[in-house]
Amino acid sequence: MKACFMGLGYIGLPTAIIAARSGVDIVGVDVNPKVVEMTNKGKLHIIEPGMEELLQEMVATGKLKASTKPEVADAYFIVVPTPFKGNHKPDISYVEAATKAVVPFLKDGDLFVIESTSPVGTTEHIAKQIFAARPELEGHIYIAYCPERVLPGNVIYELVHNDRVIGGMTPEASDKAVEFYSQFVTGQLHKTNARTAEMCKLTENSSRDAQIAFANELSFICDKAGINVWELINLANKHPRVNILQPGCGVGGHCIAVDPYFITAEFPEEAKIIAQARETNNFKAQWCAEKVKSTMLQFELDRGRKPQVAMMGLAFKPNIDDLRESPAKRITAEVMQSFNNADIMVVEPNITEHKVFKLTHFEKAYEEADIVVFLTAHNEFKTLEWRDDKVILDFCGIFKK
Repeated sequence: MKACFMGLGYIGLPTAIIAARSGVDIVGVDVNPKVVEMTNKGKLHIIEPGMEELLQEMVATGKLKASTKPEVADAYFIVVPTPFKGNHKPDISYVEAATKAVVPFLKDGDLFVIESTSPVGTTEHIAKQIFAARPELEGHIYIAYCPERVLPGNVIYELVHNDRVIGGMTPEASDKAVEFYSQFVTGQLHKTNARTAEMCKLTENSSRDAQIAFANELSFICDKAGINVWELINLANKHPRVNILQPGCGVGGHCIAVDPYFITAEFPEEAKIIAQARETNNFKAQWCAEKVKSTMLQFELDRGRKPQVAMMGLAFKPNIDDLRESPAKRITAEVMQSFNNADIMVVEPNITEHKVFKLTHFEKAYEEADIVVFLTAHNEFKTLEWRDDKVILDFCGIFKK
């Protein structure tokens, strides 16, 4: 069997590699020639433990190759970004463009699956576009929606072991998609319709967003009340039916920080809690930035000199290189813009360079800084010991003080 994966990003490339490992011949397509070149050389353009070794093996055996253009295959997977436009309106133009690219290659009996996180009704919309261009295919190809649900840093395990929700446009399409995924997924494959599968993905991430918002709201209250929020949550979680998440400096990434808007844009009157959770988590980043700025001003008043500041972490979550929608990056940029001539060191151990920020090694930054701002709980930071001679703002629970 041959499959064509449209999009070689954080989800598309790992899925293509795991599918190739199961015996499927894969052509991975990306609009970025550099990504295609690196992939064909067996070099991973993202950070994911153990994945580069698998990529090298699949390229060497000829099971996987990358290209800037799709090819004739038996199955096509759309795994491209779905950002939002102004006013947080979902943008499915990448899904439409990827679909348009494969339409000429579709033939009787092919499987077409959208994995990209999408607003409810997207699969139906895309199906109409396919059949408008190729009316002879209606009733002769299998169209389904199957969202990813993996954790960066543990993708190899989760792509194989996590349950998947598969929503076919028809029961036969669900069966066809199950047949494909069962080649490499040992988790359960749950069949439903396309709309329910689309909504399921949005619901999962909106639920997480709301739970994080509750923890972040507690952090506001505890800061004002003089209570250690980390101790509070730890104690509350001793209750057998309570499981409060940990607060942070906001919510980022291309899933939890984005997907709730796909619901609120479509159902603004109904999605009240979902919308409020988004506001709370967005506000947390602003709150953290203001906390840093006021601490810097207080330091200067107390010491008679400007502080050296270390902003620790740019990624949106621990131990990855993904900066998409990152509140840590947003906080760092705002602090630097507010204090133009300040001595601010920026730390992100998972990337080697950044177009905007000059990066500093984490140990050097911790040693030299007067004010240390922990934004992302990377493992490297957890090797550091508490220093009473530093002003430490711990927004992600490195020391939980």
